Amino acid sequence: MLNIILMGPPGAGKGTQAVTIADEFKIPHISTGDMFREAIANGTPVGLKAKAIIDAGGLVPDEVVCELVKERLSQKDCEHGYLLDGFPRTIPQAEALAEMGPSIGRPVSLVLNISVPSEVLLDRIAGRRVCPKCGASYHIRNMKPKVEGVCDRCGSKLIQRKDDNPESFKVRLENYFQSTEPLLAFYEKSGLLHSFDGNGNPKALHDAIASLLEANK
Repeated sequence: MLNIILMGPPGAGKGTQAVTIADEFKIPHISTGDMFREAIANGTPVGLKAKAIIDAGGLVPDEVVCELVKERLSQKDCEHGYLLDGFPRTIPQAEALAEMGPSIGRPVSLVLNISVPSEVLLDRIAGRRVCPKCGASYHIRNMKPKVEGVCDRCGSKLIQRKDDNPESFKVRLENYFQSTEPLLAFYEKSGLLHSFDGNGNPKALHDAIASLLEANK
């Protein structure tokens, strides 16, 4: 069973790889943002709890985020695997997932890390364009859509995210290295971590990841 965590700094190509992995291996791609939006829209108990905190201007605490993840991973579409993107972000979240996953029959089986030098990431971020509907990612030079400004997958108009600028990116990258990168050591110690060089052709990266996943299905 492919119960996957996808890791890597902002701009490493997680979005592109997540879409193709989810399609190819028929598992749901689950991002933290999507989970919040879905739970709030559906009025689930955890969603209502998170909404109350967000509406009051607060930060959703780890215990509520973990409740939300447990609720989502317990759904039927995850019984044959899942791809977690954006969670866990901290060691306490990883420890909670390590307890929660087995308790609901969804233990993490693989952690995929995409590594890219910081200077390359800055260039990628500046040229990145994303589809607001399906989440597909493109680049104005390195990974152009077939029709300029239009998503190949669903035909929606591509956008540049508001935080895809040098100033915001540097803050996001610093936050990543401070809080999320220590997770690599956590998962390496557990024997779940597999790292990939993301500084190259996206197809070559996908092929390397797909090969590992095929061997672990």
